[in-house]
Amino acid sequence: MNWQFFSFDQLSLQQLHDLLALRSAVFVVEQACAFQDIDGLDPRAMHVLGVDDRGQLQACARCFQAGVVYAEASVGRVVTAPAARGSGLGHVLMRQAVQQLEAQWGQQPIRIGAQAHLQAFYGSHGFVTDSEPYLEDGIWHVQMLRPG
Repeated sequence: MNWQFFSFDQLSLQQLHDLLALRSAVFVVEQACAFQDIDGLDPRAMHVLGVDDRGQLQACARCFQAGVVYAEASVGRVVTAPAARGSGLGHVLMRQAVQQLEAQWGQQPIRIGAQAHLQAFYGSHGFVTDSEPYLEDGIWHVQMLRPG
């Protein structure tokens, strides 16, 4: 897997298309959730892309410096291609996202808004639940924080 880390302005049109298509395929179609994925935050994010040797996007996430989404730095829109599930790619993606975020802005607390059923997954990366469950776009979420 080739890992890349780009600002919005550095993304090619093809990369932007591919990440929006992957997010739509999973978050909108697979999860049957009608929500506004294009939320105005992509231009303020650094984008982690995992591309296979065929040039196909298999995983992506967006990283934000502190103060953009939450008071803390954050990671969001964490997604792997359905065909890659069960391979451990999601764990590699999270490690890449945290490493890239810290390389860009320094080691610090990182907050995420996680789908509640993924608490154990994010917990294995050092995130601790610090909110009650809340409904967002019809899916239960929790706030999780990874201490700096």
